[in-house]
Amino acid sequence: MALFQNLFSKRRINTTNPNAQEKSPLSFRERFQALSNLPAFFRLIWQTSPGMFITNAILRIIRAAIPVVMLYIAKLIIDEVIRLSEAGSGEDLTYLWLLVGSEFVIAIVSDAFNRLTVLLDSLLGDKFANESSERLMRHAGTLDLAQFEDADFYDKLERARRQTVRRTMLMTQVLSQLQSVITIGFLAIGLVAFSPWLILLILVAVVPAFLGESHFNEKNYSLNNQWTPERRQLDYFRYIGASDDTAKEVKIFGLSDFLASHFATLADKYYYANKKVAVSRARWGSVFAAIGAAGYYGAYVIIILQTVNGTLSIGDLTFLSGSFMRLRGLLETVLNQFSSMAEGSLYLKDFFEFFDMKPLISPSAEALAIPKPIRQGFVFEDVGFKYPNTDKWAIRHLNFTLHAGEKMAFVGENGAGKTTLIKLLSRLYDPTEGRILLDGTDLREYDPDALRNEIGVIFQDFVRYQMAAGTNIAVGKIELEQDADKIGDAAYRGMADKVIAKLPQGYGQMIGKKFADGVDLSGGEWQKIAISRAYMRDAQILVLDEPTAALDARAEYEVFRRFSDLTKGKTAVLISHRFSTVRMADRILVIENGQMLEVGTHEELLHRDGKYAELFGLQAQGYL
Repeated sequence: MALFQNLFSKRRINTTNPNAQEKSPLSFRERFQALSNLPAFFRLIWQTSPGMFITNAILRIIRAAIPVVMLYIAKLIIDEVIRLSEAGSGEDLTYLWLLVGSEFVIAIVSDAFNRLTVLLDSLLGDKFANESSERLMRHAGTLDLAQFEDADFYDKLERARRQTVRRTMLMTQVLSQLQSVITIGFLAIGLVAFSPWLILLILVAVVPAFLGESHFNEKNYSLNNQWTPERRQLDYFRYIGASDDTAKEVKIFGLSDFLASHFATLADKYYYANKKVAVSRARWGSVFAAIGAAGYYGAYVIIILQTVNGTLSIGDLTFLSGSFMRLRGLLETVLNQFSSMAEGSLYLKDFFEFFDMKPLISPSAEALAIPKPIRQGFVFEDVGFKYPNTDKWAIRHLNFTLHAGEKMAFVGENGAGKTTLIKLLSRLYDPTEGRILLDGTDLREYDPDALRNEIGVIFQDFVRYQMAAGTNIAVGKIELEQDADKIGDAAYRGMADKVIAKLPQGYGQMIGKKFADGVDLSGGEWQKIAISRAYMRDAQILVLDEPTAALDARAEYEVFRRFSDLTKGKTAVLISHRFSTVRMADRILVIENGQMLEVGTHEELLHRDGKYAELFGLQAQGYL
């Protein structure tokens, strides 16, 4: 279990005591301050569709007046019916039927406006969710790799991702709140005109419930925020426990019970932490409901007594009792929605905090253009690097030159720092110490996006995109997605053309099994697709990081033969554990524990009889 816990968070919650790091409940002032996120939220909604937003607001203002009008018409109808019944037969019924007809028309209009409002809420909410998700993906694309490899960042990303969908309800809540407040104003005017004491009884009926709901909303927010890392673990266990990507190993190693047990253990802890809050909320909710009912019936008694004494008419009784009941319900809704909106605004804080995150590696206004062509190459001057949140040096004191047009191989055992060098070369990270020069200028002086556009990299853990075969290759330079000739040429260079030729729909075939009609590929076939991406880029620098691990010997030889031919005049970097391919490089850099041991041609390194010769000899013995 410790292995999986370490995967997700360096800032751990004590799962044996979930309250150990629980945030203290938020005060009313803090909740009120959280509402300051709403203006920015509604600016985003306005930008989504000004027309739908304005129409929605106008409809809600009209609907806010309808309940009061309906209640008053009902009062007039009852009073008219009583007057007609006391007057006897022969009275003119025109006024009565006019009132009934008016109520009928208003009821139809109210229903139509309600349905139109619900429709606009749905459409506007969906559009906002879609645009927010798009904006989140675009912003995530601007952030540094270091941020993606940090557990705290992933917690923020997860909370922001949830808000792109869940916070659309906040829009409906706020607009409904404004509509209710307007209705409350009309109803309150009517009640105050008859008896100011009724307003005090309403406050007695709803304020305790409001305070209780506010308290428990705070508890829910604190619990959800605290358990974000654990919820990510639960999602991960759900995935690896039932996924086509993991099914083979889960079955072979018999991991099903192991994964299910650890999921159940963590899920139970979350369940009981949530249950404690839910049970307490239900218990106190019953008490507050009883107080509210007492306030309502106290007011009802006052209205009845005034009617019996002749102070009020039967129509007045109907209007006031109906107004009081609606007013109580609306006040409860408004107050509870205030608490809910405060909670939603707290989550909005997570949403906006994610968008406030800025990359450390970003182009400046004075950024230099990448040399075309590169004339001198890259120079590593005493380069050292430590990954975030660790004191261990991944590489240190590296000094070497990657000449323009040179093919260099990086050799070393796993964890030696080879892939780290590629990340620094492509400026996914900046060195912790020392510097990297490109044509004599510090790499930090160049536009990082322009630099990456000149580098074609295929990492050993390349992504298997569940998309069409042609798109899988085109991601190497996605702006050329519609260029069939370019995609076909890249496929030929990477030996993926023969793989695609066997697919039923060719380059348009969905590959991967996650979606309907998808065709899965073997590991070697996927690798050829990935290698083709590097050629799709047609960059000045090509990097293959363990590109042939899933290929047979013949296919591997052909890949590197083509690689050697196709990278003539280009700067190329090769990382491989297979010395039969490494020897094709112009020079070989040997790394151990993050430091350079030796550099030279294959023959030079064998002659030195150092680490390279040792590793080469060990591998050669395997073929004897």
